[in-house]
Amino acid sequence: MRFIIIKRKWLLICLFVILVGSFYLVNNQSLPTFSANKEEPNRLVINMVTGEFSSTLSDGKKIEAYRWDPGTILIPKDENVTLSIYGVNGEEHPFYIEGTDIKGVVKKGEETIIPLHFKEEGTYRLICDTHTHQGHAIPPMVAYLVVD
Repeated sequence: MRFIIIKRKWLLICLFVILVGSFYLVNNQSLPTFSANKEEPNRLVINMVTGEFSSTLSDGKKIEAYRWDPGTILIPKDENVTLSIYGVNGEEHPFYIEGTDIKGVVKKGEETIIPLHFKEEGTYRLICDTHTHQGHAIPPMVAYLVVD
C-alpha cells in the first residue's frame, strides 16, 4: 500500500486557493469602480475632437481645413447632455453655438466641457470663430447639433 505524504505548506496553499475561489463564486456581482458624475449618473456624454486635414497642391501651395469630429451629433430634446471637446489640432478654437448664449474656447491638449440642455427641436450649428473662412474656398469649421 502506498501512502501520499502532503506537506503542511502545500495543504495550506490548496486550502487558501479553495477559499478564494469559493469567495469569488459567492460574491461575483459586478461592483462600480468609477463614476464620473455622481449627481447625474445617467447623463449623456458626447465626445468630440478637433481635426485638421492638410495637403499640398501641385504648385506647392499648402491648403488645410479644420473640422469638429464627429461633424453631426444627435441630442435628445429636454435632456441634460455633456459635450466634451478635446483639442487635438490647432492651438485654439473659440466657438459659439448658434441660437444660444453658449461660447467657449477649445485649446490644444485640453478638454472643454459644455453642459447642454435644449428645450426646442432643431439644428444648432457649433461654429469656430477662427476658421469661418468666409469668402475663401476652404470650408468653415462647423458641426451640427441635431436636437430631436
